Amino acid sequence: MALYLTIKEIWRNRNRYLTFSLVIALITVLVLFIAGLGEGLATANKEFIEKIDGELLLFQENTELSTTASRIAWSKLNDIQRVPGVAEVGPIGLATATIVYPELENPLDVSLIGVEPGKPGQAPAYLGRDLLTERGLETVIDEDIAAEMSLELGDTIIIKTIQGTEDEFFELTIVGIATGQQYFFLPSIFVPYQTWDRIRPQANPGVESELTANIIAIKLQNPEAWEEMIPVLQTQVDGIEAVDKVTAYEAGPGYAAQQSTLNTQKGFTLLISVLVIGGFFQIQTLQKVPQIGMLKAIGASNTIVATAALLQIVIVTAIGILLGSSITLLLSLGFPANIPIIFTGNAILTAIISLFLIGPIGGMVAIRLALRVEPLTALGLNS
Repeated sequence: MALYLTIKEIWRNRNRYLTFSLVIALITVLVLFIAGLGEGLATANKEFIEKIDGELLLFQENTELSTTASRIAWSKLNDIQRVPGVAEVGPIGLATATIVYPELENPLDVSLIGVEPGKPGQAPAYLGRDLLTERGLETVIDEDIAAEMSLELGDTIIIKTIQGTEDEFFELTIVGIATGQQYFFLPSIFVPYQTWDRIRPQANPGVESELTANIIAIKLQNPEAWEEMIPVLQTQVDGIEAVDKVTAYEAGPGYAAQQSTLNTQKGFTLLISVLVIGGFFQIQTLQKVPQIGMLKAIGASNTIVATAALLQIVIVTAIGILLGSSITLLLSLGFPANIPIIFTGNAILTAIISLFLIGPIGGMVAIRLALRVEPLTALGLNS
């Protein structure tokens, strides 16, 4: 009975309900885009660190987990390797460089990452091969760079770095292409560590000093024991701070503030949605008080009235969400590659479930109003 009443009323006033479904569709598009933007910006910040083949990262002590401020002397590698429970140690150097290419209108800024071949931190190539030499002028590049610049295995790229006060140019041969490896919003290229130390931006080129790593990736013999290994490493090796990968990328500049801002925007959007849906259905209920009174006068129970109102809210909300999701999908197909919006299953599912919930929540006022309708009052017979 309740379902019949719901469908009958929606069909009778289909233009009105379709218009409101379109309003919900626009809200859905906004929520999904905020969710996709949050995921895209997070990925652009953390993708490289998240994919490191290791459980822990070591930073210099008292640098607040800043990869740019952290410096760990090469001489500590043996001390770290000797800690019981450590399987492999991979030093990682982080810098920025610019790819200059005749066919590019503008040079492409990239993250220049130095890694030890075969050690944690190296990005495995899915095309070509991994890095093999310690000093060679070879590179494994992010697939985003390969796509943007139409590069293939065996091609040569020219990178520019500032050494001292001069621009220096270096030719690197592409030996492999890896999956997306963005770091601080830049796609990445990987070179052997000794090569990285020679070609990276530096204030005093040619001055010999001990090699240092910005961070060190640790692969454990027992990956499940990473929490127990943090105090062990910090106790047995001086001057380092050990954290898991999630803690490392969440400590990145602006990451927490960025995600907090986007989550706040999403929260306010959902709150506004509750008020909009609640207001619409409350007006609808006020307009049909006589009809509700008539239903109750001929024997319809409060359960039927409440169920019909709830089904009406759910159906209209579902139509709006379906329309909004379809619009979002169509729009996403035309996004330029440089827009940091990524739709993942979890993010989309969370957003859609939230939108489904706000319909009944927003309509609770209308349902309560319908339940309080007195038949005689509604029909004007209680004089």
